[in-house]
Amino acid sequence: MSKVPELYGSMVFNEDVMKQALPVDTYRALKKTMRDGKSLDIEVATVVANAMKDWAVSMGATHYSHWFQPLTGITAEKHDSFIAPDGHGGVIMEFSGKELIKGEPDASSFPSGGLRATFEARGYTAWDPTSYAFIKDGTLCIPTAFCSYGGEALDKKTPLMRSMEAINRQALRIVRLFGSDATSVKVTAGPEQEYFLIDRKMFDRRKDLIYTGRTLFGARPPKGQELEDHYFGAINPRVSAYMAELDRELWKLGILAKTKHNEAAPAQHELAPIFTTVNIATDHNQLTMEVMKKVAEKHGLYCLLHEKPFKGVNGSGKHNNWSLCTNTGVNLLEPGSSPYENAQFLLFLCAVIRAVDEHQDLLRISVASAGNDHRLGAAEAPPAIVSMFIGDELTEILEAIANDDPYVGKEKVLMKVGVHVLPKIPKDTTDRNRTSPFAFTGNKFEFRMLGSTASIATPNVFLNTIVADVLSDFADRLEDRTGADFTTALHELIKQTYIEHKRIIFNSNGYDGEWTQEAHRRGLLNLRTTPDCLPYLVRSENIRLFERHRVYTERELRSRYEILVENYCKVLRIEANTMIDMVKKDIYPAAIKYQKLLADSIVSRLAVLPDVDLSEDKALLEKLSGLSKELLVGAARLQSILDAADEKTTQLDRAVLFRDELIPAMTELRFAADEIESNSSSEYRPYPSYGEMLLTV
Repeated sequence: MSKVPELYGSMVFNEDVMKQALPVDTYRALKKTMRDGKSLDIEVATVVANAMKDWAVSMGATHYSHWFQPLTGITAEKHDSFIAPDGHGGVIMEFSGKELIKGEPDASSFPSGGLRATFEARGYTAWDPTSYAFIKDGTLCIPTAFCSYGGEALDKKTPLMRSMEAINRQALRIVRLFGSDATSVKVTAGPEQEYFLIDRKMFDRRKDLIYTGRTLFGARPPKGQELEDHYFGAINPRVSAYMAELDRELWKLGILAKTKHNEAAPAQHELAPIFTTVNIATDHNQLTMEVMKKVAEKHGLYCLLHEKPFKGVNGSGKHNNWSLCTNTGVNLLEPGSSPYENAQFLLFLCAVIRAVDEHQDLLRISVASAGNDHRLGAAEAPPAIVSMFIGDELTEILEAIANDDPYVGKEKVLMKVGVHVLPKIPKDTTDRNRTSPFAFTGNKFEFRMLGSTASIATPNVFLNTIVADVLSDFADRLEDRTGADFTTALHELIKQTYIEHKRIIFNSNGYDGEWTQEAHRRGLLNLRTTPDCLPYLVRSENIRLFERHRVYTERELRSRYEILVENYCKVLRIEANTMIDMVKKDIYPAAIKYQKLLADSIVSRLAVLPDVDLSEDKALLEKLSGLSKELLVGAARLQSILDAADEKTTQLDRAVLFRDELIPAMTELRFAADEIESNSSSEYRPYPSYGEMLLTV
């Protein structure tokens, strides 16, 4: 472990490497670009490219790739070698500034939601110098944005960086009102990643896991997570070896992997990083998921990142810890001890409260997927109703301000913002609330609704934009106020915002059935499924919001809507087709073989013992025969729904059909198959059981 500092970032063209490899003037120009987001002069880029190439070659790299995040939800890369002919029959290693700054992958084969036609192939990747280049599998990977020939964003990074600029502009307007000399405000994120590990040989025998990432069939084992004995338990040696290598590989890539532990479900685990700037955190999380899978292969394991790979046990999420920090080191969501620090904190707190209340739809959309629909509202996952937890003490402080009442803390203080000192608020002033979708946890917000496979880009794009919009309005109201007038206006703004938007605050149990009725009485949205929430994305007010802050154009936003709806339909179609395939080729034949065994046993025993009571045997055979018929009927039902979907004129109509008819039909088919599994010999089971997968690693 003493070599970890040497290992950390060893495969990254980071600041230390740049200082050594670049001339002073070039290094300063690059740092200015990274700090201010300005374009890089081509001559400077050429020097950087040459130094980057020399470093990469010295580390064993032979190729470079513009590494980007298309709208598939995963990363993409096209590899080009450094070699160039030297004119004498040999080669030299070259890498130009032009090649560093811009690449040209085919844009026609990625999802575009109508932004690109099939014949319109040209697309561009553009270097993001704020995220360090790194070496992966012998290739220099250069983090880039990805856009079409016409300039439309075809990726997740471009809108994220636009949203970072938007919240930086508006947050700076606010902090300057409080006398700050900050020149930038950064969004920081720390996504906690949950995952399952199972034996690779068992994975290879499950068509459903191979094709869909989750088990479409499988009876519950005798033991699951009922004893709560896996959470934070001693880590299995095989898993511990995997985690140790995973840490090492992530550290090499400069990823701040910090915490690892067993999660609540059997075979489930979690990795948590240290906070970093949100675009880097997004890059790192994409890399983390990729490295998790690669390292698992080396240990004879398979890493499952689906939100609900196993029915009846906890699903996997990704908790997005979000905060705002100035370049002077101030966390704007850290309660302070002086009047103005406290007032500034309360203003930012109220901005987030209002943003979440006004844009519940967007936060729900940002985590919407067919996989996450299985998870939301289940154990360890918040409900689909968006609400906020801020704890009792902050709620009492805001209530005192709203009602012009004294706040009874350590002493009785009339809460006049900016005049009286708020009580020092410890980070752990209240308990945590694991059922809250959006919880304040001392100096940050934890957005807990994300599914484990999701990129954190879109949730942070939406979160950054909605908060920026509120901060813009706050700044408009306060910028022309000074002195006592400013203090009065500030107090009234915090008071008014809390009164108008406190309905979104819910500090109790989100799993309580009464919360659904209470949320309805409050006027909160309950968008239970992906088809319920996606139409909200293209409402006129949401289009205007993103255009106002130059995060998405209307065309870009509509393209995201089309992609999300289409993806939902594709996922469910693949799942249904997989169920049909498994029933016809695996489950039904195995069930018939076992029934023949039972029938032969009954016949042979009656031949020897005509008076023996075999009523239970016959009842079991009759039950299995009926269930086998249900398998064929259920598979035919799925096929008919898929055929009916082809007749629908819009993707949303297909999505609604799949939600209302296909998913219930899949549930019925699964029930029949799982009943057969529960009542048959394990010798006649065509795939590994839940118990074998979950309790043997």
